[in-house]
Amino acid sequence: MDLSFLPAVNAALNASATWLLLVGRRRILRGDRDGHRRAMLAAFGVSSVFLALYITHKVSRNFENTTFHVEGLAKSAYLAFLASHVLLATTIPFIAITLITLALRGRTERHRRIARWAWPIWIYVSVTGVMIYFLLYHLNPVPLS
Repeated sequence: MDLSFLPAVNAALNASATWLLLVGRRRILRGDRDGHRRAMLAAFGVSSVFLALYITHKVSRNFENTTFHVEGLAKSAYLAFLASHVLLATTIPFIAITLITLALRGRTERHRRIARWAWPIWIYVSVTGVMIYFLLYHLNPVPLS
């Protein structure tokens, strides 16, 4: 089965998560807890679908990586960028589940303390996920043979 469309779907899911995270933050800053809860749960849902489809795509390709065809400093910069994205992305499911659990249990102050540093990580991962998609699938130079 051809699943080559999944990277584009995943980029759209990451972009959607980014938008929902921004909406959720704006809502809580305006004191709209219900709107914040809806936006953040939607961001978690969209991110969960992303993760399931990302794993599906990786498994379908036997965990093969897509190479970014650049050399020298550009390659080093890309790999550092990718490493920061991947490292932080591995924390998001745990952080998000912790935040949701705290919020649903009414532990608002602890939720707030963790969210102050967790939200920037989640937004960074969502935005850089879209950027990596564009680098690999739209801006990736053709390798010289």
